[in-house]
Amino acid sequence: MATCVQTGASTSTMLKDSSTVTVEFASAEEPSLLVLYEEEQEQIVAEIANVLGQQWCLIQEQDGGVSEPESTVIGLVNTRSAEDVRKWAGPRTVLSTHCLDNSNIKVASQQSTCDYEYLYTTKPFFQRDLARFLSFILGQIDPHRDLEKKAKTTLISTTFPDVHVALPNLDILSVGADAIELRVDLLEETRADGSLSPVPSLNYVGEQLMLLRQRTELPIIYTTRCTKENGRFPMDDPTLFFEYLRQAIRWGCEYIDVELWLPEDIRRRLSQLKGSSKIISAFHDFSGNFKWTSPEAQQLFRDGAVYGDVVKMIALVNTMQENYELEYFRSIIQSTYPRPPLSGLNMGPMGQLSRALNKVFTPITHPLLPLIAAPGQLSAAEINSALHSMGQMPKLDIYGIGSVRSTVQAMFFEKCFNELSLPHQLMCVERGPKGSIESIVRARNFGGAYINPPLPASASYLPAVSDAAASIGQIDTVVVKPDGSSSTLLADNATWKGIRATLCRDFVPSAYSGQAAILLASAESQAAATIFALRSLNIGPIYTIGFKVNGSLSSYTTPFKGLEDVKTVEQPSIIISALPAAKSLLVAPLLKHYGGNRNGPEAKQPTRVFVDLTHGPRKGDPIAVATSLGWTAYGVADVNAWTTVETLRLLVGQNVPYDFVRLASGRSLY
Repeated sequence: MATCVQTGASTSTMLKDSSTVTVEFASAEEPSLLVLYEEEQEQIVAEIANVLGQQWCLIQEQDGGVSEPESTVIGLVNTRSAEDVRKWAGPRTVLSTHCLDNSNIKVASQQSTCDYEYLYTTKPFFQRDLARFLSFILGQIDPHRDLEKKAKTTLISTTFPDVHVALPNLDILSVGADAIELRVDLLEETRADGSLSPVPSLNYVGEQLMLLRQRTELPIIYTTRCTKENGRFPMDDPTLFFEYLRQAIRWGCEYIDVELWLPEDIRRRLSQLKGSSKIISAFHDFSGNFKWTSPEAQQLFRDGAVYGDVVKMIALVNTMQENYELEYFRSIIQSTYPRPPLSGLNMGPMGQLSRALNKVFTPITHPLLPLIAAPGQLSAAEINSALHSMGQMPKLDIYGIGSVRSTVQAMFFEKCFNELSLPHQLMCVERGPKGSIESIVRARNFGGAYINPPLPASASYLPAVSDAAASIGQIDTVVVKPDGSSSTLLADNATWKGIRATLCRDFVPSAYSGQAAILLASAESQAAATIFALRSLNIGPIYTIGFKVNGSLSSYTTPFKGLEDVKTVEQPSIIISALPAAKSLLVAPLLKHYGGNRNGPEAKQPTRVFVDLTHGPRKGDPIAVATSLGWTAYGVADVNAWTTVETLRLLVGQNVPYDFVRLASGRSLY
C-alpha cells in the first residue's frame, strides 16, 4: 500500500445563495497531481500538498499500483520507469520537480509523461512562487483575462545576459509594467572553456526563468527572437524554437512569443499543447518597406489570429505619416475582428508616437536596463509624458480623503506619480461635514479618490456602485471611468481585494474552499470587506466573535456566543483579527487553542493562516504567537500593501509591484 500522510481536509462543500456576490468564486475542485521528485527531495511533495491544502502520499518501491491512493497528491521518485509513471498517473496532472540548489541538476527532461516541470531552490524556498505556479497551471488564476480588462497594458523587456544582474533593481524596473519579457535569445551562457554558447542551453534558461519568477509577481512572456527579427536564435532550425517554446509551457510561463514565420505545423502543435499559457503571435519587419495600408497587413493579422491569443505586429518606419496609417489599420482591425487583440507598433524614432497610442502590451524600457530591446522604445514615464502632451492624459486631481494614516500613505502615491510621470495632483483632505465629499466628486478636475475610513455604499451622489462595494456596504475608492467625451463615477471597494490577495500569496485559491474561518472584530464595519473576501474563496462556514452581521452578508456567518461554541470547531483554516489594538491580547488564546492540535509526528496540518488587521501598537504580538505555532501569518502591512496595489490599478490604471509598495512605503502601511 502507498504510505499516505494527511495534510488537509478534502471537502468540496460549496456555500449556497451567492446571489448578492457576483465576483468569480474559487473552484471547489480538488487538484489531482502526480509529483515526480528527485531522491532525497521528497519534501517537495509535502510542500506542494501544503500549498494545495490536500492530502499526499509517497509511492514506495514495493507499491504495485494495484489500489488507488486516497490522496489527491501522490509522489513518485523520478528514477521510476516511464511505465510506472503512466501506471500511477491515470487522470492526474504529472508534475516533474527539480531542485537547483547545486546549479548543475539536469532540468528540461522532455519526458513525454510530464505535463509540467517545476524548478525550485530549498535555500531559500519561495512558497509564494510555488503557489503562483500551481494556481496558474491548474487554471485557478488567469492573468490574461485580468489584463484584457485594462485600458492599456505594457511589458518590460529584460535585456540582461544574466537575470542575476537584474534582481537588485527588479522592483523599480517593474513599476508601471503589466508583464515582464524574458529575452531568452539575449541570455549569455559561459561554457567550460570560457566561450559563450551561441544558444543558451535549456538547463541555463530554466535556471534563469526560475530566478526571475521567484522575484516577480508579473506574468512572464517567454521570447526566443530570431536573427532576422533583431534576436540571436538561428533560423535554420525551426524545431529548436519548438523545443524551447514547448519547454516554456511546461515551466508554466504565462505567455510564449511565437514568431509568425515559423512553420504552421509548429505553431499549431504549440497551440494544441499550450495548456494555460497564452500565445503572442509575433511579426516584425526591419526592412523599412512594410506598409500598413497594404492587403498584406490584414492577411498577416488573420494568419496570426489563427493560433494567437494576442497578435503583435511591429514594423520599422521612416515617416510620421506611417503612424497615422497604423492607427487607421488598428481601427479597421478592431471593428472587423473583435478578437484576438492587436498590439501594433512602429519602430524607430519616427514610430514613437505609435508606442504612446498602442493599447496592448506596449514594450517599455527603463534607464537601468543595459540596452534597449528595439529601436525607438520608450519608458513608461516617457509614454505617460507623451500622452499628457497630446491631451490624451489630462491633469486630474486625485484625492486622499480621511484619516492622518491615509494622508501619510499619500507620500507613496506621490512617489509613484513622479516615477511614472503621471500629471495628476494628489489632494489630501480631512473628512468634512455632510456634503463636503459630494462637492469634491463633482469638481471639474476630479480624477478619483481613496477614502479612509470608508463611506457607506448608500451615498446617493455616487451614480454607480460596484457589486462588491454594494455587498460589503462600504466605499473606499471612487473611480473615474472615461466614457467617450465624458466620464462616469464608479464607487468601489479595494480592501477586499487586498485581503484576498494576501490569502492567496502562499496558497492556491482552492486550498480554502469549504474550510472554516474565525473572524474577530468589535463591529460589522471592521469585518465586512473580510467576509466578502472569504466568500470569494468559497470559505465557509465563517464564525464571528465580538460582533454580529446584520447586512447582506449575514447569511454567510455564524456568531459564537460563548466558549462552548469555540469547542465545536475542530480546526479552522483561517483566523482573522480586526480587533482594536487594545483588545489584541484576546487573539493569542484562540491561536493556542487551535495551534495545539496534532495528528502525529509525521502529519502535516491543514492549511492554517492567521491575518492580523489590527492597526497601531498592540498588546502582545499575535503574529509571533501564530508563527511559533506553525500558522502562516500576515500583518496589516501585508494587506495594506496589496490594497494599495489594487487602489492604484483602479485610480490610475497603473500596476505597481507588491514588493515595491512594501519597500517604498516604509511605516506608512502600518
